[in-house]
Amino acid sequence: MSTAPIEPLLPSAELHLHIEGTLEPELIFELADRNGITLPYADLEELRSRYEFTDLQSFLDLYYSNMDVLRTEADFADMTRAYLRRAAAAGVRHVEMMVDPQAHLLRGVPLADCINGVAGVLATSLEDYGISTELIAAFLRDRPAAEAEEVLARLIESKAPIAAVGLDSAEMGYPPEGFIQLYRMAREAGLKCVAHAGEEGPSHYIEQALDLLLVDRIDHGLRCLDDSELVERLVRDQVPLTLCPFSNVRLRSVDTLADHPLPQMLARGLNVSVNSDDPAYFGGYVDDIFAQLRQTFDLTPDQLAKLAANSVEASFAQPDRKAELLDLIRNWRRAQD
Repeated sequence: MSTAPIEPLLPSAELHLHIEGTLEPELIFELADRNGITLPYADLEELRSRYEFTDLQSFLDLYYSNMDVLRTEADFADMTRAYLRRAAAAGVRHVEMMVDPQAHLLRGVPLADCINGVAGVLATSLEDYGISTELIAAFLRDRPAAEAEEVLARLIESKAPIAAVGLDSAEMGYPPEGFIQLYRMAREAGLKCVAHAGEEGPSHYIEQALDLLLVDRIDHGLRCLDDSELVERLVRDQVPLTLCPFSNVRLRSVDTLADHPLPQMLARGLNVSVNSDDPAYFGGYVDDIFAQLRQTFDLTPDQLAKLAANSVEASFAQPDRKAELLDLIRNWRRAQD
């Protein structure tokens, strides 16, 4: 079976996407030249040679190093446009995009430059790219919780156009229970809540995210399979899990795509969707992932449509937009017969 993108393109939502993780090597060099930055790589080939990771931390080291090229509002805007162009070509019709404000503040980039650069492009994303969007402010769990709370307070005070908060970066040793106050602040401000849990960390991190942070969905959630009672709960409550198969393979959570438990999770009734996470680093965008999953597991049109519908239903899109996207998915499914 071909690994070419599914035609016609399967419409979907992308719910687990770090905008900084869309920095393609070519754009890294372009922004470095614009900002007078000398990169520690001689050329594109040398940079690409660094994209072999042994675990989450080895990826994060390169990820944070490369984002140093983001210095101005225009840089953030160009990165966001580049992603939206590629996402539109992948069939994505709704995106809930994470941005890491702390990572940029720590480098001396003003908060407004970071947020406005991304949000300014998202403001017209539907008209420009056919993609509706929401912005999620993700906080670094390996930084002090008080720092995250201060940044969130600034975002709320400035009425930044964020729809939700998230929790990302190094997971092991940084359980959700350390961020209860941050999430209380978010809920009091009317924001939705998501959190990375159960990527490398244990299954009880997923329980903490649900019980202590009161999240609306779990990013990753792969380790739920270690706890049968947790799986039963997730199925019963239809808690969305934003799976990232390419990321799981590249960061060694699973050995190969063929070893990924996505088909079993889908068969057990878990509410899973397919997302690219950091596509510039992990080998592909959503259309690439769907194509590889189709080939590897011989997924049926019904299964592919279910994954896409799950992504839309788990999104924070407005009800009328959800209905519109679900119609597109039903039309896609009919076209497969």
